[in-house]
Amino acid sequence: MNSGQNPTQGLISKLERRDRLSQDERKVLEGALDVPVFHPSGSVIVEAGAWPDASSLLVSGLAARVSGLLQGARTVTQLSVAGDFLDLHSLVMKQIDHGVIAVSDCITATIPHGRLRDMTESFPHLGRMLLLEVAVDGAIQREWLHRLGRQDALARMAHLLCELDARLGIVGLSDEKGFSLTLTQADFADCLGLTAVHVNRTLKELRRLGLVVWHDGRVVIEDRERLHQLAEFDPTYLRLHSAPV
Repeated sequence: MNSGQNPTQGLISKLERRDRLSQDERKVLEGALDVPVFHPSGSVIVEAGAWPDASSLLVSGLAARVSGLLQGARTVTQLSVAGDFLDLHSLVMKQIDHGVIAVSDCITATIPHGRLRDMTESFPHLGRMLLLEVAVDGAIQREWLHRLGRQDALARMAHLLCELDARLGIVGLSDEKGFSLTLTQADFADCLGLTAVHVNRTLKELRRLGLVVWHDGRVVIEDRERLHQLAEFDPTYLRLHSAPV
């Protein structure tokens, strides 16, 4: 988050990509958040099984929704970027069925559920836009599941990078050359259902093909069109365009 920037700026940028916000809707969003909180990399932001009374917005950084097994195996079911709610669905689901961890240093801010309910009742159009946020969350997870079962490692890796490029671009964190990314190879493995060794080979192959270079925490996209083709990337599920809400 840049100095002087409202913590809701990422969320507002994303919502305005999909539909027009009124001045009153912008104002209520800008005043909705409690004091931002810092979470160091690797820390737990949301505990699995918790019953939160507020929903957390990721102001900056990269976070991961994780599910685990008793044996300790972990799966990342979705990555969250600045401007994403981490647990907006807890407003209606109440109990969280997964955890959220900070992949990088993160800043979050919460909106109490009572305040969210008042917002959605007083501003029904804004309520529908927030409902769309939950719907897109589900669409991302469906896309990940589909790719996991139907694509090879190279195409899955390409698709994840295309998705992050698109989502970060909405909030001004990706440009024509690429974007910063703090994932380790172990993180990639948890996202893609691969081993760390396989992740390493896959990234080397993307580089050999002249598509992507990943170095020192930055993804440089050398040929975005060919990367999209390899991934069969169709961003429809991200709802990056304006449509009636």
